Amino acid sequence: MFRAFWRWHFYASIVVIPTVLVLAVTGLVYLFRFQIEPMLHHDLLRVSAPAGATPVTYDEQLTAVQQARPGDTVVSLTEPAAPDQSTRVTVSTPDDATRDVFVDPYTGRVLGALDPDSTISGTAVRIHANLMAGPVGDFVLELGACWAIVMALTGYYLFFRGRRARRRLRRKDPAAARLRSGHAWTGLFIGAGLLLLVVSGLPWTGIWGAQTQKLATAGGTSFWSDDHGALSSPTSTLDESLPHSHGVVPWAQEKSGVPRSTGDPERSVATVDTAVLVGGREGLAHPMTVVLPGDDTGVFSTIGYAFNDPSAERTVHVDRYGGTVVSQYGYDDYSALAKTVSHGIALHEGRHFGTLNMVLTTAFCLAVIASCITGPLMWWRRRPKRSGSIGAPRGRMPVVATPALGVALVLLCLALPVFGASVVVALVAEKVLRRSARARHLFAIAR
Repeated sequence: MFRAFWRWHFYASIVVIPTVLVLAVTGLVYLFRFQIEPMLHHDLLRVSAPAGATPVTYDEQLTAVQQARPGDTVVSLTEPAAPDQSTRVTVSTPDDATRDVFVDPYTGRVLGALDPDSTISGTAVRIHANLMAGPVGDFVLELGACWAIVMALTGYYLFFRGRRARRRLRRKDPAAARLRSGHAWTGLFIGAGLLLLVVSGLPWTGIWGAQTQKLATAGGTSFWSDDHGALSSPTSTLDESLPHSHGVVPWAQEKSGVPRSTGDPERSVATVDTAVLVGGREGLAHPMTVVLPGDDTGVFSTIGYAFNDPSAERTVHVDRYGGTVVSQYGYDDYSALAKTVSHGIALHEGRHFGTLNMVLTTAFCLAVIASCITGPLMWWRRRPKRSGSIGAPRGRMPVVATPALGVALVLLCLALPVFGASVVVALVAEKVLRRSARARHLFAIAR
């Protein structure tokens, strides 16, 4: 059993280490985006706040952006999070690209613009999502995430059953023993966290996430929910209204419907300032993001700040004529599944419990990187020098003698289809390779 689990741990690492290493590094970059980007783009993200100065209206700031970029369409505005920060206005260019334009809130002067996808944190998010390789990259990451579960579970088994082996190694080779013990104790720390992050990240995946959403919908629930407060038929969803919505629109609200304005066009026309005022009156927290109406019958969608608290997620849709509340939608309207996923995502992104969550997530990412280094080093030290073998542990999973193990494996394959398909491929490949003595020796395949 021990050698069988060691073998699975070894081969899982071939898939998992490159994947998890990329996810840990890009995750760290994204975790510290609020520290990294202001250092790199201080002239755009930071402003001087004159003593006693009053910011100009958001409507005036939008006008300045429209004058500076007459060919672009203003999509949204995000309030400054602090007195020394600029206002961010997201625009869509004629070629459907997205740009973030930054405005000095005290003078209304346009400071410049950034492509949100080309920044360091934006690039990290895109790599973290799908390796910037579309469905193929998404599949690779999902495959690595599934095998990470196997690596964590087998790692725990090896840790507790390998104590005697580590003691023997300490007497025989102290240097190798320190490396092995360091890897084992680091794995003990990160195993549960790895399982948590993998499970909380699976809803984003293209295969498991999509298929699970279908099952949830068939069962009368959803990762997302409809906008139950809408008074008129929605014509679009919130994520469609706001390009580059990650981090702005709460994940559980991305598919919520956006209603239409039903007010009288002859009445006073609302502005972004009206939407912010109404949002504050409805209890939304600052800094708010306001998505502008997409056409003459659109609404202002005011999204409240809920970075550290998913239960505070709420969007208020404001009629562009008269400034009345058309509908609002938030955490209390989520299904139980959507609430669970929202909290999981907040934990995944290191923001649920403020500084503590960030510190633990940072330590976790660094520990993952350390494990991705010590694992291959252990193999390098024990690899056969001139035998023509890759040095994989030799062993066969005793499924027949341990029915519970076989049942657990089948259930895991059914719960994770990508993992299940890869296990079938691996078993077929091993059966074919077993026919060749050279292949058996190279891959350490038991007869």
